[in-house]
Amino acid sequence: MHGTISHIDTGEAAGGVLTIDCGALTDNYRLLRAQVAPARAAAVVKANAYGLGALDVVPELIAAGCRDFFVAHLGEALELLPTLREAHGSPGEAEPHLYVLNGLMPGSEGTCAAAGIIPVINSLSQLARWAGTAAARGEKLPAVLQFDSGMSRLGMAPTDAEAIIRDGLADTLDIRAIMSHLASADEPDNPQNDDQLRVLRAIAAAFPDALVSFANSGGAFLGADYHGALARPGIALYGGAPTAARENPMRPVVRLDVRVIQTRSVPVGARIGYGGAFVATSPMRLATLAVGYADGLPRCLGNRGAAWFEGVRLPMVGRVSMDSLIVDASALPEGALVEGALVELIGPHQSLDELATAAGTISYELLTQLGRRYRRRYR
Repeated sequence: MHGTISHIDTGEAAGGVLTIDCGALTDNYRLLRAQVAPARAAAVVKANAYGLGALDVVPELIAAGCRDFFVAHLGEALELLPTLREAHGSPGEAEPHLYVLNGLMPGSEGTCAAAGIIPVINSLSQLARWAGTAAARGEKLPAVLQFDSGMSRLGMAPTDAEAIIRDGLADTLDIRAIMSHLASADEPDNPQNDDQLRVLRAIAAAFPDALVSFANSGGAFLGADYHGALARPGIALYGGAPTAARENPMRPVVRLDVRVIQTRSVPVGARIGYGGAFVATSPMRLATLAVGYADGLPRCLGNRGAAWFEGVRLPMVGRVSMDSLIVDASALPEGALVEGALVELIGPHQSLDELATAAGTISYELLTQLGRRYRRRYR
């Protein structure tokens, strides 16, 4: 008979601790809501709330007053729906809504309608299927119509707006909003922002009774012209900088501390990591950390990134492995780092955006890749 392992402290057993500050998260939501007022502020919680755990994050946002939530896929919405309903609270409160950014795959319309989820319609074929479902059910089903205003990713062509009105393609639907997505909102001086705004205004004029949803995280800081009636912040909620090359107004939400699993001293000429990608030019004290690219630390951080311990920067040396990476601890007093000690990868000394920059990527990618092997602590 196998023995139980339920008594093991998973915090001590894990290679690192990922701390999610729910107070900072809700403060960020309130800041964004104030920034776009009188527009409403939604929350984009796709990709498991950018990797932080949608089932944990959404109740916090509901308690902070958020009532509009965007995911990418219908499957995400269906998984989140029970939590959304449970966290809703009293019947007297405004009901929260779930929107599916990628629209609906053929055949999923009935499931979406039965669940009361609102699809973002991105093509005339999606529109025809959703309108047909509404007619078959004898209901005026809700929808958001997305138009491509210049990103060439998702959405109907601007010229489709005229056909939708002229041919009554959405007459069986309750059009809640007209939507588009800013491609360069994190660059306030990029002329593409104004170009997209002009296109969206022309489209929205054809739907005078519908709200406009345009601003993402960066768009919230572009000014009132971009806010519309429903903003959709994502990365800024989770502490990422909404605007490039400017001071980040958001509170940090994530802290990542990882454990030391071995220390060693090496002589001049020692090869470090796979391929001997780093060669010691002087005697060094090294610490091996219990995280790697399987935990979301990009391989390219090798010889570029750093960890921190007691205010001291510890450069990463050699290549990042699947389950471990190596840092140069020579700047610390001998014996300062011991097995089991925690060193900082994201925290007061190194922000999410700074670590992403070291990896040659963006905070979105780094955040959504943080693995499942960390002990997750919500506070």
